[in-house]
Amino acid sequence: MKRFFIIILFTCAAGAASAQLGRPQPGGMQLRSQSGTELNYLNPAEYVIGGTTVSGVKFLDAEILIQISKLVKGDRITVPGDATANALKFLWAQGLFDDVQLKGNVRGDSIFFNIEVVERPRLTRMEFTGMKKGQVTDIKEKLADKTGKIVNESLMSMTTAVIKKYFNEKGFLFTEVKYRQKKDTTEANNVVLIVDVDTKTKTKVENITFEGNKDFKEKQLKKFLKKTKERSSINIFRSGKFLLDKYEEDKLALVAKMHDRGYRDAEILSDTVIKKPNERVDIHMKLYEGPKYYFGNLTWAGNAIYKTEALNDMLAIKPGDVFSEEKLQKRLNGNPNGEDISSLYLNNGYLTFNVDPVQTRVYGDTIDVELRIYEGPQYTINKVSLKGNDITNDKVVMREIRTKPGQKFSKELVVRTTREIAQLGNFDEQKTDVRPIPNPADGTVDIEYTVAEKPSDQIELSGGFGGGRIIGTLGLTFNNFSARNLFNLKEWKPLPKGDGQKLSIRGQTNGKSYQSYSFSFSEPWLGGKKPIYFGISAFTSLSSNDDIARYYGYRDDQRYRIRLNGVTFSLGKRLKWPDDYFNLNHSVNLQQYKLTNYPGFLFSSGTSYNFNLTEELSRNSVDAPIYPTSGSHIRLTVQLTPPYSLFNNTNYQTATDKEKYRFTEYHKWKFEAQWYQRIVGKLVVKTQGQFGFLGQYNQSTGQSAFERFKLGGDGMQGFDFLQGSEIIAMRGYENNNVTPIGYDPQIARYSGSPIFSKYIFEMRYPLMNSQQATVFILGFAEAGNTWNSFKDYNPFNVRRSAGVGARIFLPIFGLLGIDYGYGFDKVYDPQTSNRLRKSGGQFHFSIAQQLSGGF
Repeated sequence: MKRFFIIILFTCAAGAASAQLGRPQPGGMQLRSQSGTELNYLNPAEYVIGGTTVSGVKFLDAEILIQISKLVKGDRITVPGDATANALKFLWAQGLFDDVQLKGNVRGDSIFFNIEVVERPRLTRMEFTGMKKGQVTDIKEKLADKTGKIVNESLMSMTTAVIKKYFNEKGFLFTEVKYRQKKDTTEANNVVLIVDVDTKTKTKVENITFEGNKDFKEKQLKKFLKKTKERSSINIFRSGKFLLDKYEEDKLALVAKMHDRGYRDAEILSDTVIKKPNERVDIHMKLYEGPKYYFGNLTWAGNAIYKTEALNDMLAIKPGDVFSEEKLQKRLNGNPNGEDISSLYLNNGYLTFNVDPVQTRVYGDTIDVELRIYEGPQYTINKVSLKGNDITNDKVVMREIRTKPGQKFSKELVVRTTREIAQLGNFDEQKTDVRPIPNPADGTVDIEYTVAEKPSDQIELSGGFGGGRIIGTLGLTFNNFSARNLFNLKEWKPLPKGDGQKLSIRGQTNGKSYQSYSFSFSEPWLGGKKPIYFGISAFTSLSSNDDIARYYGYRDDQRYRIRLNGVTFSLGKRLKWPDDYFNLNHSVNLQQYKLTNYPGFLFSSGTSYNFNLTEELSRNSVDAPIYPTSGSHIRLTVQLTPPYSLFNNTNYQTATDKEKYRFTEYHKWKFEAQWYQRIVGKLVVKTQGQFGFLGQYNQSTGQSAFERFKLGGDGMQGFDFLQGSEIIAMRGYENNNVTPIGYDPQIARYSGSPIFSKYIFEMRYPLMNSQQATVFILGFAEAGNTWNSFKDYNPFNVRRSAGVGARIFLPIFGLLGIDYGYGFDKVYDPQTSNRLRKSGGQFHFSIAQQLSGGF
């Protein structure tokens, strides 16, 4: 049998594969006999494939490679011919090899093939350069399935696509990706792929232009693009960042806005994002506006409960109004104030109500609409159940639920119930769910409320610096306490919980010279049957220089000391008139002030008692305690002491300080209000106004030494020992530094002023709103001032400030805040007391403030 050794290197096949794979292939096309004589390519011969083998494989399956080559044993082929050329082409096309050669051994009329391959390396891991740690983590998660894959052009192209998509979504539209390889010394035929990423700078929008708009001005169209704006060197809040996902949202919003203005045929015919140098892009949109449409006749069908006239009044759309499907749907189903047709029915028990607006006729620029109503049966509430309250007792939640068995179903009461559950502060309002379960057979509905417990207890552990010393603070607040289980050790987990009571303990000290301790307890449902609030609180505070005086040997007249003790009892009730958002609270307060050579008040030595009654009328309709988006909080407070001077027969003109200030007398009035309104998306505006006045019954007694107002700073009460005054925050100014012009600033800073006004405008935007944390940023403008008498009072003569800040609410720590405010107006310099200077920039830190913004 004659043997021929044929080495087949097909340049055409290799060239085709090289063109596909972008890399040159080795070898050329040669056929030789075993003796070395070249065969004649002009006279190919037919052979039967006697068998095919594969050599050089380490990780791949040889049998599968033979199937890919299609050199199957028993087939008759022509050599050289298409079959051998295609075999190499098919193998190269897999992208798995750095080299492929085909060798043949002729035996008679049979040919035996051997496919020699050199496998491409496999991926051990990817290493990234040019990216931040968090970005590397995100990319690795997206490419986790690539480990062990063949390192070829396909792998690199896919990796590039993933990386570019990731950064494009973040505004880096010009990201470049390059690759390097290094040998993995621990694994044979493996490599580490080094991925060099150059994100460039964030892409900015240079120009936005439109084509085809006739009735819409370009400026108006640009306003419709809420999240895609041209960069501006003047407006620092408009950076012009280009984000692909936001751009896609804006295109939909643009068309929706055009539809809402009557152009229901409007569409974007095409849009082009044109890349420019310096990471800039231009955007060009080609629009079709179409004609402007108007409402024609609006007719009702299927309404039996309410007359057509009543439905038309609620709909508030008339023939000739600009046609807007968005407006129509809002009036039918989606008015946030409940002033829509759907709420009219749902608040009256018609749970399965439905309305379908059908455009019955389009003529010219007018559209007739028929509103087809299905009223359905009127449902009565059968059973109300609660799920998910693993810690809070059922009664605490159920007493806040407004939907009671036997009542008609009411959407308004369901919404109110979810608000009241959120106000408890024990549940994640984002996960509170309501599920009506209709029973059509008997016309009843079961309502299932599902809640998710969240940590509500808080701890305050901090250290600060004041009065030249380090001050430590420890505060514990238990917002879901259970006093009735106080002696039931089985309920201590670690303290008895579940009854919705609040217990707070706080201590602050720097040693012997300063100590302050407070305690409070409140029960929102005294007796458990009615919403009657009961609270008790007590405090004691001491400040002195005794330790310093002993060390330096001060005389008795150089020593000072002040002790304050107080206790308060409160009783409040939820009112039903004018509506059930109102509360009336009564408080009895008794405070004792003991001063020894203590500067800053109207007297320096003696004991004073402050016994007062406080009446507080408030209305709170904010929708959430942590990040309100709607509603208001209004409060009027009147605080009165007995008018001792009218019946104690004391001559205050000649009385000593001990006699004059032994019993403090005053009447104190405060009005405070906040409003919250969602503007667009998650952006919320808060406006707030405050006013306070401290009056006197008798001119001869003079102003009270205590209960004055101190304005300025973070509003937090610390080592400066100001429990005898009311501290009002005002960002952009130092603590207590907003004092009346023309009066001794030192006395005003220590004692406070009897009159103040303050106004706030604040814009808030949430970055995170979840059970674990709530984080929002804000920008603010404030104005306020203090006065010593009504003859000087001018609510428009104020000090002003503006700035930015952030808040983070952690369930265990409460609300933490940082603000930077710039005060635009002059105040007395605390160092030189008699010199006025501009306040300038101030940082303010706060902890454990009231969640809704506080008063």
